[in-house]
Amino acid sequence: MNLLDPKLLAKLGTTQLRARAVVEGVLSGLHRSPHQGQSVEFAEHKEYAPGDELRHIDWKAYGKVDRYYVKQFEHETNLRAFLVVDASGSMNYRGPEGILSKLEYAAVLAASLSYLLVRQQDAVGLVIAKGRQIRYLPPRAAMGHFPAILHHLEDLRGEGTTDLAAAADQVAEKARRRAAIFVLSDLFDFSPGALKRLTDLRRMKNEVSVFHLLDPWELEFPFEDSTRFLDMEGEGELEVDPRAIRDSYLEEIGALCDRSRRACRDADVEYELVRTDAPLDRLLLRFLARRERGAA
Repeated sequence: MNLLDPKLLAKLGTTQLRARAVVEGVLSGLHRSPHQGQSVEFAEHKEYAPGDELRHIDWKAYGKVDRYYVKQFEHETNLRAFLVVDASGSMNYRGPEGILSKLEYAAVLAASLSYLLVRQQDAVGLVIAKGRQIRYLPPRAAMGHFPAILHHLEDLRGEGTTDLAAAADQVAEKARRRAAIFVLSDLFDFSPGALKRLTDLRRMKNEVSVFHLLDPWELEFPFEDSTRFLDMEGEGELEVDPRAIRDSYLEEIGALCDRSRRACRDADVEYELVRTDAPLDRLLLRFLARRERGAA
């Protein structure tokens, strides 16, 4: 039995169980942190963990807070990563019975990436965006940070509109030095320049990857009979004959994907169109393999 089959994965009860199933399939694909500087300039503090150099303990900090902190220097500091999860109303959508919603898929993907990054001692932070409402968890590299990430991802419910600019502004404020930024969104933000605000993070010398999450029914529009469509980010609804609008709808969703792909390519941002019925382990293995090749 393949636990990573999307339908079986959907039956697992929690984000933690789902992420564990995914991670077990991709541990061999761990990437190398690509931005380990060569200088010895002081970068930041981190809480002491067994195995850290005793000579780097900051005794002044210990005297103030009665806890051990280690000074990290640029050549010892691994990747700093920010996971940006779009938790707007449209992310609640689920088409075929028995698969994850876009938001559930994003939560499992974010949890899996978090575990893989923290396991190799990279610092991971979390940004959950519900319209202009932002929930932020600062980056930390300790494995004890992983349960905190899971706590924020469990039982997420999408609310509000997709606001890519608000998410980008939050990350730009927090990522004060070069970082890896992973964006998990359906990109249903049609305000002018919204996607550009995300891709501008690359121009700030960050490494940016966009996972464009779409449900298979959003991509295929398989509806036949008269159907009532609800606006998941507003209060509107529309009852139509799907056969009458199928061609124009498919043209629009295709154009959205093409625009997003092109904008990312032009900004040197990695773009991945992700169907929520796709096995997560295969997605991650393919993604991590590309990162390995790029870091080599």
